[in-house]
Amino acid sequence: MYRIGQKEIDAIARSIRSGKLFRYDRASQCARFEYRYAKYLDVKHVTMTSSGSAALSAALAGVSIGPGDEVIVPAHTYMATAAAVLAVGAIPVIVDIDESITLDPSAFEAAIRSRTKAVIPVHMWGAVCDMKSIVRIARRHKLKIIEDACQCIGGAYEGKMVGTIGHAGAYSFNYFKHITCGEGGAVVTNQDSVARRALCMVDGCQFYWTGRKSDFQPFISAGSRASEIEGAMLNAQLPRLPGIIRALRRQKKRVLRETADSGLTPTPIRSPDQECAAKVMYLLPTAKQGQRFGKLTSATIAGQTGRHTYNEWDPILTKRGAHHPALDPFKLPQNRRCRMNYRKDMCPQSLDILNRTVMISLNPDDGPTQVNSLIRRIRRAAGSVL
Repeated sequence: MYRIGQKEIDAIARSIRSGKLFRYDRASQCARFEYRYAKYLDVKHVTMTSSGSAALSAALAGVSIGPGDEVIVPAHTYMATAAAVLAVGAIPVIVDIDESITLDPSAFEAAIRSRTKAVIPVHMWGAVCDMKSIVRIARRHKLKIIEDACQCIGGAYEGKMVGTIGHAGAYSFNYFKHITCGEGGAVVTNQDSVARRALCMVDGCQFYWTGRKSDFQPFISAGSRASEIEGAMLNAQLPRLPGIIRALRRQKKRVLRETADSGLTPTPIRSPDQECAAKVMYLLPTAKQGQRFGKLTSATIAGQTGRHTYNEWDPILTKRGAHHPALDPFKLPQNRRCRMNYRKDMCPQSLDILNRTVMISLNPDDGPTQVNSLIRRIRRAAGSVL
């Protein structure tokens, strides 16, 4: 969380005083944010959800993924990405990342089989995926693309906002994101049919219902609606986003420029003028050097971030996909032929990269003094470990 203050407090207070805390009341804060965020993203449909995880499930349901289907996910992403696949009854197939910390397109294509129906490229830690390659491969194999942009709010790839390039996209607004309402998320798409199915996942009892339509039959889900308090807070947050992104990009470019001769190797960056620039990341020659660098700079080792790496996804590795065996995707007869032979050592390329990758978070409110100090710290650490 970067910037939060009186504007958010006032927006929430106005909502409470209005007595209208349900999103379907007149002049909804949620509807206002959805409209504004759609304009910001240049996308047709935005629906707020209770979380980024719920947004991913809604997106998958929106493109009709279900039992009998395999969905390719990267080995490094928050476990919610794979959990969302299970939430719609399908099976996640885990494949390697590359040195960008995002889905390796060659590993993605090599993993495609007859039951593969979709892929979830994850713009991880703000790093943008190789969407040109991913889109080309997905089109060749007629696969759906659901972009997980939960960690890349404000980022773009070759002039198009991440999350809007595939058939559907998902965002998170929890505490750790560029803009936040504590929790919350959004599912986005340019396709009317996908939007309607996703809305059924978000509002399972159809409070939005305005009459029966001959061309669409709604279905039941547990639901994941957002509240007006979340909408009000995001409406206060959204105007801050462009300034936050500009400051982060400016800082990141300066850090990389002034450490270019340090011997450190930055992780690959796609569309550097358009990324959300959440972190500076370097790839060290060995895991031991990465550990040493991390201690000297307070950098985080990518492979030591818990549920962000597949070998920490205990419920998935142990195939516990639901609260009841009859609902567990791992036990459904439709999924019997799907691949689910998970092992902690199944993606050695990813583990090697992650254990050598160090991540340094940036703060848009840091001034020249703090940035200067960071650059000195990085350079001193590089001199000690390389």
